[in-house]
Amino acid sequence: MAALLYSFRRCPYAMRARMAVAYAGVKIDIVEVSLKAKPPEMLERSPKGTVPVLVLDDQVLEQSLDIMRWALAQHDPDDWSMASDPAAQRQIAELIAENDGPFKTDLDRYKYAVRYPEFTQAEYRERGQVFLAKLEGLLSARDFLIAARLTLADTALAPFVRQFCFVDPDWFWQSPYPKLQGWLKRFLDSALFERVMRK
Repeated sequence: MAALLYSFRRCPYAMRARMAVAYAGVKIDIVEVSLKAKPPEMLERSPKGTVPVLVLDDQVLEQSLDIMRWALAQHDPDDWSMASDPAAQRQIAELIAENDGPFKTDLDRYKYAVRYPEFTQAEYRERGQVFLAKLEGLLSARDFLIAARLTLADTALAPFVRQFCFVDPDWFWQSPYPKLQGWLKRFLDSALFERVMRK
């Protein structure tokens, strides 16, 4: 049986999983899920009901990062995982943890501010900018976050920065983060991203 990846095109977690799988060149069947009518066979294998879910012969991976790492373990031609550099690997892990934790919380509240009336949308955006400023600093000396080339960090974070940008694109493209804007634009224009976003 071919490996099955349950996905949702616009979900940033699913996006980064699809990119790692496409980059690794792993043969896989992708099932686009309707979030309003999730396939019973997906829920049977993964009752939590969120995407992405990778169903393999011997295991089910329910977290996007686990799927990315699985894909890179199959084939990592450009060394996204920085296999021989433990310091870089730690830095990647820390950045992803900050992205998936505090930044994702700020992003959700910025995007759906009406559901979180404790603060205004502008205040939630300001909170998210703490992370944007950090990324701008990392990009001040190079085009990518960790090294002079694409790594797991760039691919894991870019879908979330894209989502932050799309809440108010006019604000984002005029914001004081020119390096981050260039980084995101290269990501959005990349052949890999275009490939995984085709309908």
